[in-house]
Amino acid sequence: MPAYDHAFDWARRHVGSGALPTAVLGIATAEGIVALEAFGGASADDHYPVFSVTKPIVGLAALRLIEQGRLTPETPLTTAVPQFGAGRDDVVRLRHLVSHTSGIVEPPLDTPAGLRPSLLASGRDFPAGTVSRYSTIAFEGVAALIEQASGAPWERSVAELGARAGAPGFTFDADATPHAPVDAAAHGVDYERFAALRHPGAGLVARASDLLALGSALLRNDGTVVTPLSAEAMLRPLTAGLPKLEPYRAERGQDWGFTWNLRHSGPGLLARDTFGHGGWAGAEFWLTPSRGVCFVLLTNIGGGFARLGVDADELHNAVAAAAG
Repeated sequence: MPAYDHAFDWARRHVGSGALPTAVLGIATAEGIVALEAFGGASADDHYPVFSVTKPIVGLAALRLIEQGRLTPETPLTTAVPQFGAGRDDVVRLRHLVSHTSGIVEPPLDTPAGLRPSLLASGRDFPAGTVSRYSTIAFEGVAALIEQASGAPWERSVAELGARAGAPGFTFDADATPHAPVDAAAHGVDYERFAALRHPGAGLVARASDLLALGSALLRNDGTVVTPLSAEAMLRPLTAGLPKLEPYRAERGQDWGFTWNLRHSGPGLLARDTFGHGGWAGAEFWLTPSRGVCFVLLTNIGGGFARLGVDADELHNAVAAAAG
């Protein structure tokens, strides 16, 4: 089994310097967890808010319904939310919602208006499918489609996904975590108000072991989470050739698949098949199938650690290189 000393030294160094308040780093293969360590007074079994790492989890729940013939990527949002689209002459479909190409005007992450009113706000940013601009409110639409297709609250589909993957700790209850983001308000988010939204695009609270169990299942690609056909489809770029606006500009070397960030040309990465997602408070969940490895970093720095000059690509490369 490869030694991942450099990866764990990376986490230890950044917690020791004070850049990260706490951290949990875990690494897994298709066989399961191979290394897991906590830093800064955290426990390896602690729950953390993972913010936008929520998106691919909810996306996998939607994919399961596609497999069951209850949705397709072409299903219009109005199937579940007939009131949607005031002032729009285009059709927003599931594939637009999951690939940040819906053109829905983005409210604040902690929107005081509430999620459904924000989704239904009139107007648009751009016509659906013509531009890629990162969107979290779009996942309120994904959740609505999941509910319409499954006949149950969308959270149930997420819980069922966790059960299949051996990840029972997935929750949208912010009281489960002792690691609220440090300095959230200073970086524009009222965490208490945000947590009360139970946001389907950013509200998940999870343990490193939960995400590693999911990563292992995806690396095995044995149908536990979604079928191999769906696994192939979810990694098909949906934004190739489209203009890409801040913060995910074309120079970042990525496209969006079915909710996944496909870092196929990331200039800072050694690997070219890495996919996964990051979160607003510094959570990172990434898989590199060619190396048979995934990693999870959980931390709690408001606004993410990139603002402090911490470069996650260093961690990516330390994990991928050690995996061989």
